[in-house]
Amino acid sequence: MAKLIYVADDEKNIRELMKSFLKNAGFEVATFETGDLLYEAFLKKEPDMIVLDLMMPGTDGLTICTRVRSSSPVPIIIVSARDSELDRITGITIGSDDYLVKPFSPIELVARVNSIFRRISLSGSSEVQTTLNFANMVIDEKTRQITYKNTVFDVSPTEFDFLAYLFNNQDKAVSREELLKNVWQFEDVVDTRATDDVVKRLRKKLAPTGVRITAVWGFGFKLETSDEKTENT
Repeated sequence: MAKLIYVADDEKNIRELMKSFLKNAGFEVATFETGDLLYEAFLKKEPDMIVLDLMMPGTDGLTICTRVRSSSPVPIIIVSARDSELDRITGITIGSDDYLVKPFSPIELVARVNSIFRRISLSGSSEVQTTLNFANMVIDEKTRQITYKNTVFDVSPTEFDFLAYLFNNQDKAVSREELLKNVWQFEDVVDTRATDDVVKRLRKKLAPTGVRITAVWGFGFKLETSDEKTENT
């Protein structure tokens, strides 16, 4: 079955161009001229991905992205004419998984969509499965699943990559700059606090597990258990 993508953009020509190329790439596409219409459809049926413009009539794209991310790990790509590094960082703080600057090639959009789906798809490889363990949590990098005592956590692609990076470096603190460069591939870091909203979302999801993402003041983050946190206070 073809994956379903919701596309919201108030410019009809851009909206139809994205739809045409995505359909030709084998995806099912539903388009909306406002973010509000997309969100109404999302509440009725969750798609496999959302492509969202920022500047539209009615509720802006940033708010729509925040609403979606508060209840779903569905991948989100932001498309916008705002092209500064700060704008891209704003995109990640509200939970998007990629940021594409207008004008862009529709071929590049298809490539970005396919790239995200590859990140979250099950691997058909026969290679040995790679798992990361911390306390009672397990991250399976092959299936991209996070489990705690057989409970599977719903996380976005970016949230998964963020937590996997911390698990891979669980013996040390990781700087915000390192996370931005390795998880989001940002070369020039404008505001390292951009990681903080991702941490807030993950802390809420991890609360029942006893695993904590602890801030290292002026530097970054490290993994701890609730027992370790108690011992250090």
